[in-house]
Amino acid sequence: MDLDLAQVRAFVATAEHLHFGRAAGELFLTQQALSKRIARLEDVLGLRLFDRTGHSVALTAAGERFLEPARRALAAADDAIVAARRDDRPLRLDVWGHLFDPMRTIGQVVARRPDLPIEPNLKRGLPEVVTALGRGDGDAGFGRVHALDEPLPGGLAHRLVRLAPMAAVMSEDHPLADAATLRPADLRGTTVWFPAEIGKLDFLDRFLADFGLSGEFGGVNLGLDFFLGHLRAETGHASLLPADVPVPDGVRSVPLTGPVPLYSWSLIWRAREQHPVLRSLLAEFAAAAREHGWLDYDPAVHWLPPTELDTRPVTVPSEGRPPARRPASGLG
Repeated sequence: MDLDLAQVRAFVATAEHLHFGRAAGELFLTQQALSKRIARLEDVLGLRLFDRTGHSVALTAAGERFLEPARRALAAADDAIVAARRDDRPLRLDVWGHLFDPMRTIGQVVARRPDLPIEPNLKRGLPEVVTALGRGDGDAGFGRVHALDEPLPGGLAHRLVRLAPMAAVMSEDHPLADAATLRPADLRGTTVWFPAEIGKLDFLDRFLADFGLSGEFGGVNLGLDFFLGHLRAETGHASLLPADVPVPDGVRSVPLTGPVPLYSWSLIWRAREQHPVLRSLLAEFAAAAREHGWLDYDPAVHWLPPTELDTRPVTVPSEGRPPARRPASGLG
């Protein structure tokens, strides 16, 4: 029995989203074309892979058994393509948002596949990355893609790959520094500080507005060390960083809860003229997300800016996790 990898890819995308529309969008197909590929695969296997009830989609027992071997088959096929087409030029990955230490996430993914040739380059921000991709000066980008006032230009695709829990960062002499956890509302007596104009900080701007906090923004962004040094010296200031970013002596990182703010990291790339390593990189991000719960989202526990939310319930298809709601866009 010969399997058509396009049909297998359609199955895996649908199994991961449990939503035909989002799976079709990820693969740049119409829903009709996606459904036909899955129907042909089911005919070849002589098995039903999905239960479809109205707008609900669930894997059958056969579909659950088929999923992991199908993922491995696609990964092997992608590796074969990379091996055949690889030249000496690595995938150029433009990275922005460096104060939130995006390299920690990239490093965890690269550690899974150190053989993937990737060359990260720091950029000032998303607009610069979009311009570079449009000119063909880069292959992909990594950062927050929800910061634009308008949709991405045509020809660019993006996918949410991580939701990072945020912590409050402050001097160890700050009145709140000894707390085990803090609620966002606990910061109302503190000035939230960040070395950039508020117009460039959509995440923090919406966070402050939603929780009634005050902030001080502007000045020169001189990097993470300067950022943390300022917080160590200014005992009336605090800021936000991903909770897994290490801080030096004299600075405390206190997890936020009730709710936990999540910072979204995404990959962005040209939908056409893709570098041969891109698909393998996306697969490794997806595997890391499954392993570490990078895309876990529960509206009763977490906070995201309202513009990033999809209010439709989506069942999470893995290891006994309960149904949850996922953020919008970026998942394909």
